[in-house]
Amino acid sequence: MENFEPQLAVDRAPAIWIGRNDGTGEQHLRWHQHVNSQPAGTPNGRRPAALLGFASDAGVLRNEGRVGAARGPQALRAALGSLAIHEPRPLVDAGDIEVLGDELESGQERLAQSVSALLAGEMLPVVLGGGHETAYGSFTGLFKHFRDEPETRLGILNLDGHFDLRSAPRRTSGTPFLDIARDLQAEGRDFNYAVVGISKPSNTPVLFERARSLGVRYLLDEQCTAGQLPAVLGFVEDFLAGIDKLYLTIDLDVLPASVAPGVSAPAGFGVPLEVIHGLCAMLAGSGKLALIDVVELNPGLDIDGRTARTAARLVNTLLGV
Repeated sequence: MENFEPQLAVDRAPAIWIGRNDGTGEQHLRWHQHVNSQPAGTPNGRRPAALLGFASDAGVLRNEGRVGAARGPQALRAALGSLAIHEPRPLVDAGDIEVLGDELESGQERLAQSVSALLAGEMLPVVLGGGHETAYGSFTGLFKHFRDEPETRLGILNLDGHFDLRSAPRRTSGTPFLDIARDLQAEGRDFNYAVVGISKPSNTPVLFERARSLGVRYLLDEQCTAGQLPAVLGFVEDFLAGIDKLYLTIDLDVLPASVAPGVSAPAGFGVPLEVIHGLCAMLAGSGKLALIDVVELNPGLDIDGRTARTAARLVNTLLGV
C-alpha cells in the first residue's frame, strides 16, 4: 500500500499479525497473511479498508463503567487473524491511537485527524475501540472530511442498547452523540441519528425525551427479534434513503450477554446475533458505508474469546472478504 503513515496521528505501529497457516496460495489466505500485503488499488471497485485502533478506557471510566476496553483493538485483531479470505480487498493496519490516563480529548482529536486522513486517501476506516467515547473522534473525522460539502448528508447508525445522549461536564462513553448533535447544530447541519437495539430499562425517561427532541429514530431491543428481521432491515433502509454517507458504530453490548459477555454493560435482553449480522450484510452492499467502528470489547471480561470472535465475524462481513 502507499505510505500514508505520516498523515496519521498514531501512537503505536501496526500490530504483528499471526494466525493459522494452511499455505501461502490465494486459496489458503487468512487475514494475518493478507493485511498489509496488497498493492494500492480498488479491485472490483472496492476501496481499501484501513484498521485503526483507539485504545481508550478514559470515557468508560468517566462514565463509571468497567474498564478494560483499551485492550479491545489487540483482542479484535487476534480474533480476525485466522479468518479465511474469500473475496480479497486491500487491507491495511494503520496502528493504534493510545489514550493514557485522562487525556481523552486529545486522543479524540488524534482519532479525528487520522480518520480524516484515511478518508482523504480514499480508504474505508474501520476503527477498533475502545469505549464508546470512540464515536466522538470517529464522527468528527468524518465531518472534517466532508465539511466543505454541505450537500452531502451524513448519517449515524448506532447498533446499541443505549442512546449515549447523556449530558455531562466532560465527554464520556455515554455522551458522544449529544456532543455530536451540538457540534452539528453549531455548524447549521442536520443530526441524522438512528439507533437499533435500545433497552428501555437501560435508558431513563430523560434520555428518551432528549432523543425525541433531537429527532432520533430508534427501535427497542424488543422490536428486533430474529422473526422481526425484515422489519428491522426496512427501518434501516428507510434511514439510508435520507442520507448519502453512513457512519456505522457497533457497541457490542447491543448483543445478548450470552453472545457478548466481554463488555462493560452486558445486555439482559439484547438483539440476536442473526439480526445484527443481517444488518451488517445489508449495509456492506448498500454503497453508503463511509466509516465503521466497533466498540466496548473488554477482553478481561470475555469468556473464551466469545465477544472478540463475534466482533471479528461482523467486521469480516462488513468488509465482504
